[in-house]
Amino acid sequence: MPPGSKAGTVGAMPDQIVDLSAQQLRDKLVAREVSAREVVTAHLERIAAVDGAVNAVVTRTPEAALQRAAALDDALVRNGTPVGPLHGLPIVHKDLVLTAGVRTTFGSPAFADHVPDTDDLIVTRMRNAGSIMLGKSNTPEFGAGSHTFNPVFGATRNPWDLDRSCGGSSGGAAVAVACGMAALADGSDLGGSLRNPPAFCGVVGLRPSVGRVPETGPMATRVRLSVLGPVARTVGDCALLLGAIAGPHALAPTALGEPGAGFLPPLQPVDRPLRVAVSPDLGDLPLHPHIRAVFEALVPVLDGLGWEVERAVPDLAGADGAFETIRAWNTATRHRALSPARRVMLKQTIQDEAARGETLSAADLATAFQTETRLVHGAASFFGRHDLFLCPATQVPAFPIGQEWVTEIDGRTMGSYIEWMRICSRITVLAVPSLSLPIGFTPDGLPVGVQLVAAHGADRLVLRAGAQLEAALALSLRPPVEALAARGS
Repeated sequence: MPPGSKAGTVGAMPDQIVDLSAQQLRDKLVAREVSAREVVTAHLERIAAVDGAVNAVVTRTPEAALQRAAALDDALVRNGTPVGPLHGLPIVHKDLVLTAGVRTTFGSPAFADHVPDTDDLIVTRMRNAGSIMLGKSNTPEFGAGSHTFNPVFGATRNPWDLDRSCGGSSGGAAVAVACGMAALADGSDLGGSLRNPPAFCGVVGLRPSVGRVPETGPMATRVRLSVLGPVARTVGDCALLLGAIAGPHALAPTALGEPGAGFLPPLQPVDRPLRVAVSPDLGDLPLHPHIRAVFEALVPVLDGLGWEVERAVPDLAGADGAFETIRAWNTATRHRALSPARRVMLKQTIQDEAARGETLSAADLATAFQTETRLVHGAASFFGRHDLFLCPATQVPAFPIGQEWVTEIDGRTMGSYIEWMRICSRITVLAVPSLSLPIGFTPDGLPVGVQLVAAHGADRLVLRAGAQLEAALALSLRPPVEALAARGS
């Protein structure tokens, strides 16, 4: 009998374990129907079988994971209660967050051998909640661009079509969760990194309200565009991880004050008809015809839920310029301290953006920040009239993996490696929560996602509404892991 299991129970088979939702798995762990050691072993076996094909978990910590699992099993037997809401759940951390004693490369050859001696706050909070780290998930270099490839580990492939991109920058996280290699994963989002990869990979991602998940780094009092958040297979699982990582912190003065425990599932259905605004293209963005078709097919489903649907768009005038100016300033600020030898090792798109950021004047920044403020105020007014705003999570389906970025959409040329993500980056500027939820497939079987957006602070609403929509759609979202295992062996 596995240690930590109840007498008379039979441990779940490995494939059954990894195919469970995080909530189901947590319940079985707490009931001692399965041990944390069994759970970790099953997920390590799935990584060994599948990751050779997709390349998502790029640094692995199997021995430490098994030791941690044994300690959690023993603690549950000894105390009779779980360590926290993530008790025994195997997770991966994005290779942009610091993990003490575990290689953290930022996907950059300039930091290929970097091993930090401290954990980022999100890592500490997940561990305190009972999680078990299996390793680090792949990311583009310094998270720049929505295509997960870098010179250190190579490219991460889409599990639905290995010749396609998984998106980015939380691409390794989305692939690991989609393939059952981890129950949950953390990610980060500047211009769409918690929305684009989940949409490409058929999982769920949440860009929380600015301030919902605290950050304590050197720019913690100023950074508003970049946030941390959860990646999971279901909306309820997203809520589970958000509940562990959200909440105030003494070193994050701009963090929202609501405790994270208030977001833990179960998610109750919204008890009234929601006022929903929808737009497939934010009024003027180019859109691949397959994305438009899947999005338009969603509207009758919203009607079927009893939601009041209207065609409307928040004020987004100037959002592109504000986002791109602030992003360039952030990039320059982040890399200014690097030595010349390290700076020349960065990919050219980062060097170019940092160079642009260094040319910005105080007037340029003032204009961008004033535009940002105006748009945030406008969003507050918009969400006074509408409960939710829905638009696609990407403007294109997953694109060929050999292509660095999308250069054309529906006949319109894209001018930069981030322009094709404007359906996400415009929402970023509003500082609001956005849930990326799978809603269907293209004719060739690639997942398509929608953004559910609400007022700043209304993270619980997007989760509750997302869970209702998820149940109404009832999609089968398991990629062909058996074929992946055959390719990875």
